[in-house]
Amino acid sequence: MKAVRFHEYGGIDVLRVEEVERPVPGPGEVLVEVRAAGIQPGETMIREGARHGRWPATFPSGQGSDLAGVVVEAGSQVRGFAVGDEVLGFTHSRASHAEFVVAEDVKLAARPEGLAWEVAGSLYVAGTTAYATVFAVDPGPADTVVVSGAAGGVGSLAVQLARRRGATVIGLASERNHAWLKDHGVVPIGYGEGVAERIRQASDGKVDAFIDTFGEGYVDLAVELGVRPKRINTIRDWEAAARVGARTYGEGAAACAVVVGELARLAARGDLEVPIARTYPLEQVRDAFRELELRQTHGKIVLRP
Repeated sequence: MKAVRFHEYGGIDVLRVEEVERPVPGPGEVLVEVRAAGIQPGETMIREGARHGRWPATFPSGQGSDLAGVVVEAGSQVRGFAVGDEVLGFTHSRASHAEFVVAEDVKLAARPEGLAWEVAGSLYVAGTTAYATVFAVDPGPADTVVVSGAAGGVGSLAVQLARRRGATVIGLASERNHAWLKDHGVVPIGYGEGVAERIRQASDGKVDAFIDTFGEGYVDLAVELGVRPKRINTIRDWEAAARVGARTYGEGAAACAVVVGELARLAARGDLEVPIARTYPLEQVRDAFRELELRQTHGKIVLRP
C-alpha cells in the first residue's frame, strides 16, 4: 500500500509517499481502507522535531490520527464492527495518512448515514479538541466567551459548541471569515492592534472565558481582560498556561469514540458544521501541509487516499 513517511526531522520536503507492507489487524483491531484522513498543525511540529521532548518520532515515521473508511478485515476479538462497515475514528500509531490503517475497535464509531467522507475523516483531532476546550471553560447562557483562531479547524467547531451551550461567543478571525462567524451566531472581531479594546466594546467589558486555539499571546490577553485562569484554556501556549495557571485541555482530554460518535451525529443532522477548506490526494501531501502551514485556512484540510 501507499503511505506517508518521513525518515528525519525537517520541513515539508522530508515527506514522502512510499510503498509499504499492508498491516495485519490483531485480535481487537480492524483494517480500514481509508477514504479520508485529516491533517493537523501538531503533525507539522512533530515532523519538524519541535515537539521531540513531548512526542518523539521513531524513524521511519508515519503520520496521521484522524481516519474514516471501510472495514476490510476484522480481528478475532473485534466487537461491534464487521467487514463492510463504514467507520470513523482515530489511531495513536501515526498511521492514518495511508491507503490502509489498523485501528482498535474501541477507537471507532459508525459513520452516520449522509455524513461526507471528508467530514468523517477530519472529526477526531479537531472535534475532540474543540469539545475539550469548551468543557474546560464550562460556558453557560450568562457567559461571554472569546475564541482565538475562531475560523480554524478547532476554532470553527469550538465556537459552535459554545453557542450550543447558550453562551455569547466572540470570535477572533480574519475579516474574510467574519460572514461565516455571523451566520453561526458568533460576534466577529479582527486580529491586530487594538484587539483588547475591540473585545471590551463587543462584550460590554465582561469576558467570562477564553479559548485560545492560536497561541502567540492570547493567554496573556485573556488575563488582561480579567478572565480567571481556571476559565482560560489554550491548546498552543503551554508555557503561558503554566505561568498564569490556565488550563490546557485538548484532544487527549476527550479522546474516545463516544465523543467522536456524538460529534458525527451532530454533523450528520446539520447541527454542527465542519468546514472543509480543501481536499488533496495522498500523493500531494506536501501541498496539503504547505497550505496548512500558512495558518490561513477556514476549516480542515483532508487527504483522500
